Amino acid sequence: MTSPTAATPVPPAASSPLIQLVGAEKVYRTGRLSHTALRGIDLSINPGEMVSIVGPSGSGKSTILNLITGIDRPTSGTVTVDGQRIDTLSEEKLAAWRGRRVGIVFQFFQLLPTLTALENALLPMELARLYRGAERTERARRNLELVGLGDRADHLPSELSGGEQQRVAIARALACDPVLLVGDEPTGNLDSEAANRVFNLLADLNQRGVTVVYVTHDRDLAARAHRRIAIRDGMIASDG
Repeated sequence: MTSPTAATPVPPAASSPLIQLVGAEKVYRTGRLSHTALRGIDLSINPGEMVSIVGPSGSGKSTILNLITGIDRPTSGTVTVDGQRIDTLSEEKLAAWRGRRVGIVFQFFQLLPTLTALENALLPMELARLYRGAERTERARRNLELVGLGDRADHLPSELSGGEQQRVAIARALACDPVLLVGDEPTGNLDSEAANRVFNLLADLNQRGVTVVYVTHDRDLAARAHRRIAIRDGMIASDG
């Protein structure tokens, strides 16, 4: 793993979009009440980009992540990821697509507490029914090595620091060789040193060719992506 002084990623050459939202609107309804989270946004992200999404609470930034991972569907508009219109997929096909194409890292790790780091790291392969037992274990060990935790494979989450747990979560997100890694405040529950190390790991993965999109409230970490998208009131306020 790189030191905390790892370089900011260099933008990749332009290509066909990996992610494309066209006229994406999302309205949440509860009884007679409704809330418009996204207001018909257009957004394209190319393969190999590292993109931060920022904005105040309730601006719609996490809703964008939910749309591009298929956790949520647009009220109107289209969502295309890796050439697939995911907003038209059935729930069963969407779950299968997400398990094989997208890795998700959450703020609060969401590791299963009764499983070791190794067992957490191989779980997505079991759920997606990818590879056989020995190969699953080998791939999980390789991903733990990649995040610098090869020597912690047999430890439970309670035996790991917060930064180590988040690195296990990243190893888990890499289980099925996703084309896209998405982080929803992936450093938000960490101290500054651990957050910096986790960001450097994401930057290393990006340099290996993984497209990385993450939401953050940390201005410094947001600025270290080569593209920063600001969301306000459900619309893109700036993109650069």
